[in-house]
Amino acid sequence: MAQSGAHGNMDITDQKETFHGFLMASVWTGGLIVQAISLLTLAFAIGAGWWPGLSVFVVIGVAFGLAFRLSGVYWAVQVALWVLLGIGGLIVPALAG
Repeated sequence: MAQSGAHGNMDITDQKETFHGFLMASVWTGGLIVQAISLLTLAFAIGAGWWPGLSVFVVIGVAFGLAFRLSGVYWAVQVALWVLLGIGGLIVPALAG
């Protein structure tokens, strides 16, 4: 049987935190998808090259981080991605020829 209590007195902090986590995961995922598509489009489909694609990748990452005021973890992941993609941009052409 349902409890009779005053409407609006339930503690919903857990639900708010869960929804906030879902929204942040959606922003992260959407941002990374946009970054990856722009990098791959510029580097391979258009043929502009890896470095212009990586530059746009960085600009989009900074724009998402500032627009949504994302945490330090986001910035750490972004910097790690920038470094790894930069190293990859140096190593792969050296190995290819």
